[in-house]
Amino acid sequence: MKAFFFTVLAAVLIGQTATAQKPAAKANQQVLFDGKTTQGWHTYLKPKAKPAWTAVNGTLQLDPKAPEQGDLVTDKEYENFELTLEWNITEGGNSGIIFGVQEDTTFHNTYETGVEMQILDDKKAEDNKKATHLAGSLYDMQAPAKNAVKPAGEWNQIKLRKKDGQLTFSMNGTTIVTAQMGSKEWQTMLENSKFKTWKNFAAYPKGHIALQDHGHQVAFRNIRITQL
Repeated sequence: MKAFFFTVLAAVLIGQTATAQKPAAKANQQVLFDGKTTQGWHTYLKPKAKPAWTAVNGTLQLDPKAPEQGDLVTDKEYENFELTLEWNITEGGNSGIIFGVQEDTTFHNTYETGVEMQILDDKKAEDNKKATHLAGSLYDMQAPAKNAVKPAGEWNQIKLRKKDGQLTFSMNGTTIVTAQMGSKEWQTMLENSKFKTWKNFAAYPKGHIALQDHGHQVAFRNIRITQL
């Protein structure tokens, strides 16, 4: 029954395509998801990936009804990098890509330390009331400069670049966020956000990358990183 569920989910998310298309990797890129296993990833504060996250038909999927939920994080930490991937979320869905995550029992959630690029169904998700919460935003800090997101059920290509604190978010070929961590502008955005009293938020230049479990079906594919 479980296999049938994932087969149906994969068909919906991939748009009736049996396998995900894999563009050629650049010479200096590292593949973070092999398309077949969760190798290289684990559930936050756990030694391995829990059953909620599985590899199905070349995609890394979250089943929100499975036991043992939690954000999925990379085994390795990264500081300066360019991350590329594709994401696809179901109607009303919410998720995110969180980076600079510190894995310590002091912190119960990845977002206590990590910075988030929002993933959202902008049209029907509950968290669509603020521009700084829309898909592609620097969550609760900077709204996307343009509406570049595709509708729920379609694949979105993203490029997330972090170099010496300079952040650049691109989605579907369009640059939508630029920010310099630690700058005056950054401090202003921080003071106007929910994170203004979180002393450990964005405080670490190096950390894990997380795929957020927000209780909605979401899939990722073609996850690659280039260390800068």
